[in-house]
Amino acid sequence: MIAENSLKQTNSFVRFALVGMANTAVGLLIMLTLLNLAGASYWLSTFIGNAAGAALSYFLNRSFTFRSSVSFSKGAPRFVAVILVCYFASYWTSGQLIGAGAADFLPPVYRDDAAVLAGSGLYTVTNYFGQKKWVFRRGAAVR
Repeated sequence: MIAENSLKQTNSFVRFALVGMANTAVGLLIMLTLLNLAGASYWLSTFIGNAAGAALSYFLNRSFTFRSSVSFSKGAPRFVAVILVCYFASYWTSGQLIGAGAADFLPPVYRDDAAVLAGSGLYTVTNYFGQKKWVFRRGAAVR
């Protein structure tokens, strides 16, 4: 009860970060498993991992993080648009940075892993602002 009341009083970024930690752990586990154990490509691994986290993320962020009453028919398409834009922008950017030498200190076998981790950080920040400002913006919040 105390933890629940404390979480209700925190700002949306703290709640987003808590939801994001769970989503990121699940997504990264799936990404790295597909990449390293299943031999899937970088793009397929990151796409499937993020899709799994995104499904849970929509419902947790709508109800817990942003306390929004936005309808599913309005919120879900916006959510998917934000997720896709953030996904491609973040993982493309991280792939380019790592490919351009940002991780030359790592053995080549770990460079895709470094790009996945860097992309996850970029994705988290851009996704928060997209969801807060467009998907679950204040005007749709439950008071």
